[in-house]
Amino acid sequence: MVSTVTTTTVSTITTVAMVGSLGLLAVVTLLVLLIQKELIAVSEGPRSKMLVRALNIAIAPLLMSFALTMAVKVAEALQ
Repeated sequence: MVSTVTTTTVSTITTVAMVGSLGLLAVVTLLVLLIQKELIAVSEGPRSKMLVRALNIAIAPLLMSFALTMAVKVAEALQ
């Protein structure tokens, strides 16, 4: 019985730590993509416009994920 509880506890703690690190990875990726988009948008030309559109496709889901993560964190803080 103790072994099962210990295994479950360790598994839960590991999962929570991994979720936090994945959230951090998503935020860092979002920041990098936003910086790249701004740097590419400064240059002119058809290729830069294509790259900006491609970055927008990558940024949109990460931005939604960031908004959802922040909403959950705010809801946790208010409880």
